[in-house]
Amino acid sequence: MNYFRTALLLAGLTALFMGVGFLIGGKGGALIALVIAAGMNLFTYWNSDRMVLSMYGAHEVDRNSAPDLYNLVAELAARAQLPMPRVFLMDEAQPNAFATGRNPDNAAVAVTVGLMQQLSREELAGVIAHELAHVRNHDTLTMTITATIAGAIGMIAQFGMFFGGHRDNNSGPGIIGSIAMMILAPLAAMLVQMAISRTREYAADDLGARICGNPMWLASALSRIENAAHQVPNVDAERNPATAHMFIINPLSGQGMDNLFATHPSTANRIAALQQLAAEIGQGGMPTGGRAYPPRSPWGGGARRGPWG
Repeated sequence: MNYFRTALLLAGLTALFMGVGFLIGGKGGALIALVIAAGMNLFTYWNSDRMVLSMYGAHEVDRNSAPDLYNLVAELAARAQLPMPRVFLMDEAQPNAFATGRNPDNAAVAVTVGLMQQLSREELAGVIAHELAHVRNHDTLTMTITATIAGAIGMIAQFGMFFGGHRDNNSGPGIIGSIAMMILAPLAAMLVQMAISRTREYAADDLGARICGNPMWLASALSRIENAAHQVPNVDAERNPATAHMFIINPLSGQGMDNLFATHPSTANRIAALQQLAAEIGQGGMPTGGRAYPPRSPWGGGARRGPWG
């Protein structure tokens, strides 16, 4: 059902983009809009991971420079039956993480220093498993496409203001219609983009919990990250708010309300769903490979256990 809903939302976003092009230039405008979308998607398909990682000053680590983190990612990737992704570390105090890349063979998982310092190993396993679930579900590509089309809608709506306003009512939207389109089209695109993001987060929570083997590890991590997001600003995210939907928790506010303008589902709702999953499969969990994930000790250096583990 999540995939069907995502497909419908993507179709709606594409139709909105074509519709704006049609209002501006008729059939020719719709065709131009399609060409623009194709070009932007092609560019972001090949470059989105490098662009996002560069925005956050992420540096790649390996088994020598960050053995604990690298080995944990490798173990969870194997359990998820995924190729080993590249691993990046962000010099950021706010605990958070995201995944990027056009497909599982070219994926990257990025975590902040704050995440490493504030979460236990069990909680970190839950977060990384969630990000690997996004990779396995091809959400990184889906969210890149939605962000690109949403941005293109805003761009073409601006064109409508300059070109559509000079037409009469028989051949274009006119000045009033152009102003309305400039405001409403990007807003509608943003709402669809956020709806897709919320849908994919629930799916990644479910699969991620199964990959790591214990839904409550992820539930504990979500609670801790949201609390920190209220208190610790993420300067790079504030400069690039369009990337907020990529993180496991909204880095801008950590807001907990499930509404039209939220990039993420309510954290309370996500934890409730994970609690229900834990009750169904047992708190020890049974991941996709069929064997329980063994308990692990917390990280060294003062890492704390979550309230459930």
